[in-house]
Amino acid sequence: MRAAHPRVVLGLHRSRHEPAVLREALDLGVGALDTSSNYLGFRSHETLARVAGDLLPRFRVSTKVGYFPVPGRASEHSLEPERLRAAVERAAQDLGREPDVVFLHNPEHSLSAGPEAARCERLAAACHVLEDAASSGVCGSWGISSWDPRPLGALVAGLPRPDVLMVRSGLLVKNEVLEAAELLAAKLRPSQLWGMSPFGGGAADAAWEGFDPRVFLREAEQATVMQAAFRAACRLPAVDAVAVGTDSPVHLRELVSSLALEVEEDVVGQYRRLLREAAGRSEARQ
Repeated sequence: MRAAHPRVVLGLHRSRHEPAVLREALDLGVGALDTSSNYLGFRSHETLARVAGDLLPRFRVSTKVGYFPVPGRASEHSLEPERLRAAVERAAQDLGREPDVVFLHNPEHSLSAGPEAARCERLAAACHVLEDAASSGVCGSWGISSWDPRPLGALVAGLPRPDVLMVRSGLLVKNEVLEAAELLAAKLRPSQLWGMSPFGGGAADAAWEGFDPRVFLREAEQATVMQAAFRAACRLPAVDAVAVGTDSPVHLRELVSSLALEVEEDVVGQYRRLLREAAGRSEARQ
């Protein structure tokens, strides 16, 4: 079982990279940032280095590689080893320091077609690039970040063991995605499992208007809806840390303070059983 009180990682997806939020994060004990080479229109690394200034060395920084800019299009995904190797080196250059973790970003996007053996080889070659980068000091460690891990389970036999696996977490994640994430973690045995996107479409998503997630907490009256949703996300699946984005220092304080709230594990178990039953009924109708 993962830690009952995981860490908060400040995610920079859709973030404005506000210095005030970075300072607040440090004041709250949030010492980790998560970004990606393609965030902020492929300008996240250089922007973070500029706006964070002397704050940046106080953070552990994780980033991701796998998406590349293409003229006339938003981006393209690639697992080509040379492109990945150059992207890791460029990340360190633009940040002005070696990243603490570099994730292979959504490898499933380039593994949807072709013979299984060929897909296994492409994934293995990409992972070895990141493993080699960590071994040579270009980054501190490496991992895999997957938005939809379902295609990966059959492809990971023989892969090097990642330091970190990051998957979606929370009440808006479908049963089949949760189970695929847990299966992938069981096969890869990463040193750490992280969650991401705990609010799905965001804290203002309409899904939270008709549902009160405080049922997942032992002392529900002490929590806000967002705190309860965040704490539930830490157990769906059970993770060591959750990357969550916000440009609001108030929202960040709310999430950090939620870590002291106890989750009702029996309710989590009941919820997972209901998810599996609903998924089974859906399959039976098809």
